[in-house]
Amino acid sequence: MKLMKQERHVFEYAVIRLVPRVEREEFLNIGVVLYCAKHKFLEMRYHVDIEKWYMMDKQVEIDEVIAHLKSFKEICMGGQAGGTIGRLDRPDRFRWLTATRSTILQTSKVHLGLCEDPQATLSQLFEQLVL
Repeated sequence: MKLMKQERHVFEYAVIRLVPRVEREEFLNIGVVLYCAKHKFLEMRYHVDIEKWYMMDKQVEIDEVIAHLKSFKEICMGGQAGGTIGRLDRPDRFRWLTATRSTILQTSKVHLGLCEDPQATLSQLFEQLVL
């Protein structure tokens, strides 16, 4: 019996960063957002580590950051919960999430790759870059 090799597809991802003091340009990787058009996939994962956050800046508004992360997640999922941006199509939502901004939550530049399974790739990137 001949095994079929899964096809690899282009994906894009960015690292989500906590930047407590924009003027210091210090950040902590706290999540990953991944988009794969072929699989109609747009998801993100994040990790809350309050001790690490406070090591960077004791003034971090934890509840505010978590609220923003939940908004990111709702935008990824799409629909009414994501507000106006959540009603856009996946590529536009990904571009909005990864747009350059000067706030406490920022994303890295967008990186490209090839994957067979975007969910597995998101898990791998999350493990490597965040945890």
